[in-house]
Amino acid sequence: MVDQKGQQGLAWRRTLVFAGLLALPLLYLLVFYFYPLEAILRASLTGAGRLEPALLLERLLSPGNLRVIRFTFGQALLSTLLTLLLGLPGAYVFARYSFPGKRIIQALTTVPFVLPTVVVAAAFSAVLGPQSLLSRWLGRGFDLRYTFAAIIIAHVFYNYTVILRMVRGFWANLDPYLEQAARTLGASPWRVFFEVTLPLLMPVIATAGLLVFIFCFTSFGVVLILGGPRFATLEVEIYRQTINFANLPLAAALSVVQILFTLGLTLAYTRLQQRISHSLDLKPEWVTQRRPQTPFEIVLVAANLLLMGVLLLYPLIALILRSFRSGLSPYITLFQNPRHGIFYVPPLTAVGNSLRIALMVTGLALILGLLAAAALSRRRSGWLADALFMLPLGTSAVTLGLGYLLAMGRPPLALRGTLGLIVAAHALVALPFVVRSLLPALQSIRPSLREAAALLGAPPTRVFVEVDLPIIWRALAVAAVFAFTVSMGEFGATSMIARADLPTMPIAIYRFLSRPGAQNYGQALAMSSILMLVSVVAFTAIEWLRPPGTQTF
Repeated sequence: MVDQKGQQGLAWRRTLVFAGLLALPLLYLLVFYFYPLEAILRASLTGAGRLEPALLLERLLSPGNLRVIRFTFGQALLSTLLTLLLGLPGAYVFARYSFPGKRIIQALTTVPFVLPTVVVAAAFSAVLGPQSLLSRWLGRGFDLRYTFAAIIIAHVFYNYTVILRMVRGFWANLDPYLEQAARTLGASPWRVFFEVTLPLLMPVIATAGLLVFIFCFTSFGVVLILGGPRFATLEVEIYRQTINFANLPLAAALSVVQILFTLGLTLAYTRLQQRISHSLDLKPEWVTQRRPQTPFEIVLVAANLLLMGVLLLYPLIALILRSFRSGLSPYITLFQNPRHGIFYVPPLTAVGNSLRIALMVTGLALILGLLAAAALSRRRSGWLADALFMLPLGTSAVTLGLGYLLAMGRPPLALRGTLGLIVAAHALVALPFVVRSLLPALQSIRPSLREAAALLGAPPTRVFVEVDLPIIWRALAVAAVFAFTVSMGEFGATSMIARADLPTMPIAIYRFLSRPGAQNYGQALAMSSILMLVSVVAFTAIEWLRPPGTQTF
């Protein structure tokens, strides 16, 4: 009887600890996620001061909005198909062959994915513009900026590594004896691929393809900068209706569509990801890989490495080289205020704003993420809470920014235009990355270690400092770098809520690119190069710090 009461008391204490740890993170989600989304839904259904649900359909079914929805799906589908077409041969090469420098090349291919979208847009502006090397080769009239082709190429550049890493990792561990058995029975190489290998790969190909589709579907910075005024996805149209036309009801209606589709796609991705985490007898990579031997294999490897160099590295190199075209002048002017106007914000101020915000975001996201991950690690049945903290990943930053404009403009949460709201928005975007970085490390700690320290009289804070912290410090560092990098590159929500006198680096880059003049363009490239350097250094730190056996994404 005593044991039963003791077990009940222990269960109650664990429940109280679980609820106590989750209280602050859940309150944060309620205020800065669910409350803004409720404001969006209410605005989309409101007309003439009262709720009119029919207005939502009326707003969405206009020819202009239907055209935006069709374009959003069309460009995402075409970008995904082209990324798969170019990425799958690369995944095969990295899965089946070993060659000098393979690990370094594989790490370099991940750099484009971790870059802020404004940096990607600036890089392709340098590559596809009238002053680019391609323009010199093909003629002075060559200019692919503000075209559909520029959007698609930039999306392939951005998402190529998703296909490469996800499919390569699965393909490299497939049992090669299955293919060898089929060839022994007389099947041709093409028949082996289509009847043996491809069916085994389809779940991971579908998963990677759906993830790329989600990224392209929610694309904002690339389409806004490279697409110009002619092209608009749902994200861009929400931004324009809010900032340019102040049509908040229509922006809210488009945001509802964006939320529904994005959350549905994210749910489908989660289900597909569960399929590829089961079954199949996978082999270590050293069993499945070999050096290329035949002329065809050598040409195949060389052609894919050349494609990666042109597609993934050339835009970044071109960005840096173009930023130095006028010497150090673009970098020097970042420290000056040549207009001497009280309403002009020097570029260095934007750098300082980004650093200050990123540091505050890192602290806030670590506190919230650590509390949430600690609660989830102690109660395995908390799957609902786990899913709640992943919700911001399934919601576009532009939609969240609109929600803040609608919900945070009046008491009791009159935060619109404040530095605190930018920090809160960035922390919300970074929170899922922090939780995912910390949760596996906390789950790996044996409960007996904590119980032993508690029996010796250590309070919970000392147990955390002397038991948990030495085990999770690498994951904690990874989470901090993730939060800092996400904040430095965040553009979608910031473009909606930042005041004109409080720009961040991505906002400053967009402003420079939007203005005519060689000096503005040079400063945009210079600041983009600095932000790219920060992102590359951060990614390198994440790769070095992350615990063995885990993936960056």
